[in-house]
Parts: sequence; C-alpha cells; structure tokens
Amino acid sequence: MHEMSLCEGVLQVLQDSARQQGFLRVKTVWLEIGALASVDVEAMRFSFDVVVNGSLANGARLEIIGLPGRAWCMPCGQTVSVEQRFDACSECGSYQLQVTGGDEMRIKELEVE
Repeated sequence: MHEMSLCEGVLQVLQDSARQQGFLRVKTVWLEIGALASVDVEAMRFSFDVVVNGSLANGARLEIIGLPGRAWCMPCGQTVSVEQRFDACSECGSYQLQVTGGDEMRIKELEVE
C-alpha cells in the first residue's frame, strides 16, 4: 500500500509549510488526485488519518478532488479523455496515446490556523 508513503510525503510538506509560514494547525487539506495516478482513494483516506495522528494535522479533514485522465492520440492528433492507462482513443481506436494529464497528485489548498 503505497498510499501510506504518499501520506507521509504530504505530512512532510505540511510540516515544512508550517515552519515557513508560521501556522500551528492544519484543519483541511485539499488534494488533487488524477484518475491515472494509481492511487486508491479509500486507502489514501485511511492512511492520511493514521499518518497525521499526533501531528499538526491531527483530526484534519482530507478533501480529494478527482482529476480526469487526458491523453494525446498520436495517429489522429486529438486530445481525449481516458479512464485508465492503455485505453484506446475514443476518436480513432488507436492505442498510441501519450498521457497529458490525470497522472498527478498535489496539494491544492490548505485551511490552517
């Protein structure tokens, strides 16, 4: 379950931001997670609660914003939506797609005090 290590990385970013910006507590974290990021959202929620226990984000709410998968089709030149890696192009049926979005995970916003 790599979601645990992802949450440890998120906590590290929160701690670094707290030192730089001077806040003491994190109340809400908004994470953008792409459909192609290979992240199990429920495992992420569980791991987040475990990892932040006893930290400046103890009890913080995790809000997940899903981002769609996007890819560029080499044969037809169209940008298309994809549900998972190795989907076919919805325009021409080709499998020669280059992912252009939806494989990222980033902290979008924080609510702090």
